[in-house]
Formats: sequence, C-alpha cells, structure tokens
Amino acid sequence: MRLSQYFLPLLKETPKEAQIASHRLMLRAGMIQQSSAGIYSWLPLGKKVLDKIAQLVREEQNRAGAIEIMMPTIQPAELWQESGRYDDYGAEMLRIKDRHERDMLYGPTNEEQVTDIFRSHVRSYKALPLNLYHIQWKFRDEVRPRFGIMRGREFLMKDAYSFDIDSDAARQSYNRMFVSYLKTFARMGLTAIPMEADTGPIGGDMSHEFIILAETGESGVYFHKDWLNTDLVTSVDYSEDLQPVVDRFTSLYARADEKHDPANCPVDEGDLMSLRGIEIGHIFYFGEKYSEPMGATVAGPDGSNIPVHMGSYGIGVSRLVGGIIEASHDDKGIIWPRAVAPFDVAVVNLKPDDDGCTACAEDLYARLGAAGGDPLMDDRDERPGAKLASIDLIGIPWQIVIGPRGMANGVVEVKNRATGEAVEVSPESALSMVMDGAA
Repeated sequence: MRLSQYFLPLLKETPKEAQIASHRLMLRAGMIQQSSAGIYSWLPLGKKVLDKIAQLVREEQNRAGAIEIMMPTIQPAELWQESGRYDDYGAEMLRIKDRHERDMLYGPTNEEQVTDIFRSHVRSYKALPLNLYHIQWKFRDEVRPRFGIMRGREFLMKDAYSFDIDSDAARQSYNRMFVSYLKTFARMGLTAIPMEADTGPIGGDMSHEFIILAETGESGVYFHKDWLNTDLVTSVDYSEDLQPVVDRFTSLYARADEKHDPANCPVDEGDLMSLRGIEIGHIFYFGEKYSEPMGATVAGPDGSNIPVHMGSYGIGVSRLVGGIIEASHDDKGIIWPRAVAPFDVAVVNLKPDDDGCTACAEDLYARLGAAGGDPLMDDRDERPGAKLASIDLIGIPWQIVIGPRGMANGVVEVKNRATGEAVEVSPESALSMVMDGAA
C-alpha cells in the first residue's frame, strides 16, 4: 500500500478526552473515530489490526475443535425470558421493540441464542461433544463508557459455547478452551495469566479470566515468574491429555492485588513478580443453567433425555487491540507485535523527487510484496522528520529508510521498531533482514 493513496487521518495533537495510552494512540494513529459515547468507527489501519487479531483467534479456535457459525446481533426477548435472564440482566442490556411491538434486544452475549440452535437440531449424545463459536459485534450499555475501545458500549467479541453429555466431558471441553486461550495470546506476543474469577451474570461455578500484563493495566497482579516462560504455552499440543497441563498452569501462583496476602504467599520473594494487567478473555462452565430451563436435552446411552452441560468462552477481540497497545508502546507511538501489525514493513522514501531514492524504494517495495510481505511505502511529499515520526507512531515492526546520503554510499537504514536498533546495509541485505524478521 502506498501511503499517498491510503486513508490515514493522523492527528498531531492528542484529543483531550483520551485518558489512557491506547485511546490516545488509536486516535492519533487514525485507527478509530468516535461515533457516539462508547461507539467507534474503525478506520483502515484499525480495521487491518482488528481483522488480523480476529483471524488469529479463529485459527486457534478451529485447531481446538470449535466450529464457526454466525448468530444475529438482534435477539428475541422470549429466549432470554425462557432462561430467566431477561429481567435479571440489568440496564446494560439494550431492550427494543420492532414495528410489530415484539420485544427484542441487542445481544450482550449469546448463551440463549446458541442453546436454541442446539435444541432445534441435536437429539443424541452421539453428536457430542460440540463447540460452536462466532466472532460478532455486541452491545452493552455501559453507564460510563470510557478509555476508548477498552470500555466501550459496542465491541467485537469471540464467544464459543460447548455442549457435553456430563460434567467430566464438559471439563475436557473447558480445558481445551483454557489451553486455546493461552496459545492464542502467545501467538500475539502477549503473556496471559488465567486467574480464578467470579461468574457474574453468566452464571456457573467455574470460571477463569485471562489477564495480559501491561504497565498501564487496570488492576494489579502478583504472579510467579515462570508465567513469563512462553515455552510453557507454545509446547502444548491439543492431542495430549490436557488436565495435567491445566493443573500445571493453575498451580502457578497468580492473584489480583486485592486477593494477594503477602503474609501467606507460597512463592519465594525472589520468584514473585508484580505488574498491572488487563482482562482480555473469560471462560465459564455453568452446567445445566441454560439447557435445563430451555429444554436442551439429548437422548443418553440408555435412551433417556438428559440436559446437556454447557460452557461459554469469550475473547474481547476489539478490546485486544487496545490491550496490545497498552502492553506495547513507547513515547513515540505504538509498537505492534509482528503477528498483528497492520503492515510488515514500512519503506520510507525521504526524498521522492530524487531518482535514486525513488528507484530503490520502488524496487524494495515491489520485491517485498512479491516475497509475500505486506509493505507500506511512505511516498508522500512530506518533511523527512514528519515521515519518520508518522511511521514510529503507527508502529510498523520494521522500517527501511531510504535517503540521498545513504544512496550515495549504496546503503539504506533498517530499523527495528521494538528495539530501536538501526543499521545501514545494502538494499539486498535489508530485504533479507526484514523478511527473516531478525536484525
């Protein structure tokens, strides 16, 4: 993509309403624009990141055996009345009526809707286990939407729902999602820590929330230093018995600050770490909470009808965009992990009216694209300083900077955005360094 042809409305000044780093940087980097309180339009750069995160989530859900569907955003109130949650959910639910005066709602979650799908089509235990998921926009009418997309009213979410014959089988499904979440976040370059959590309005008696570490996070977390060993996550395979794997993870100490008791902490002081964190995922096992009142039963091995055991598993896809920025930024702007970056590399032509610079930039840009990369070329007629500041702001992992001085010596500058390290090499070496992902 040529930046001269791209829609990237960068802001020089930080909007006054932006209180946290991710909100400030997403507005300045032209990723989002507020439509109304807690509701945003996603502009091209933000949409690219959002799509990449959604695709990583999708891939790992598929690997874990979940099957993708798509459910509607507007749901009939009668399903929620069946489960008993319609009146209990609270003011966060946007209740509406259609032109025929039928009670409807903008879904904040989909337990009832997916249970209706299941009970309409599944009759026998032989169809189990089953896990259905979708990635869809939700709405919760927050009383105080703030912090940009981190606590908005409309948000993109992956929610999965498992159906099993009994509690033992349901625990296996829960474990697969537990591991899937750890692997998903590791692929995004994030350290995620699962902690036991309250079930809230979803219900049930077993739940974990997943916290990513960020200095600007919303809550404090105490944890064993082994959580920073990503090999613990990436080496796990779905084909193995996952109960010992989950037990190993949950045995590692992790507590929210309000639940941490220094006097009785089982971790040696040298092994204990403390950082702030952001919740980006939540999983629940709630047994027959929805299946029993809504008649979601299957014929068991003895022929009798029994309610299925269910779980639900959410990842805040749009919230992850902000969470990653909170975990990875500096005073110059965003630092995207390569897996979710909107572009792989920025080719920065400091002097577009110089034939040598333009020829080199065009050649590198074409070869990067032909090699399977996704390059962004800054070919704008702007001051060199403004160009470099813009590319730092939007956080592209690699920069190849081409200027007249370098061209006179047959070299370009390659910069790693995360480390700030910059080296001068030949254009050919620059291409190899960027495609290999190592300086």
